[in-house]
Amino acid sequence: MDMSDRKNADETASDLLGSAAQRAASDLLDLAAQLADLTEDLKALAAKPIVPPSTLLLEPDDQSRASSSSSFRGAASRVS
Repeated sequence: MDMSDRKNADETASDLLGSAAQRAASDLLDLAAQLADLTEDLKALAAKPIVPPSTLLLEPDDQSRASSSSSFRGAASRVS
């Protein structure tokens, strides 16, 4: 390998490193933006009151499904 080939290889490696660094910085900025959005979503959820299931109003049809699914969960836990 002569000096010109080595110089070209060094420049190519340097260009690749620079490109990789820019890509990594861009990816980190994207991640930071996603985390900021998630933080806002969590703040909004934290501001909402938690309603216990017993105080939720269910339609009569929903109540029959809820009771049958809870009996199914009980049967499944006995099998396990």
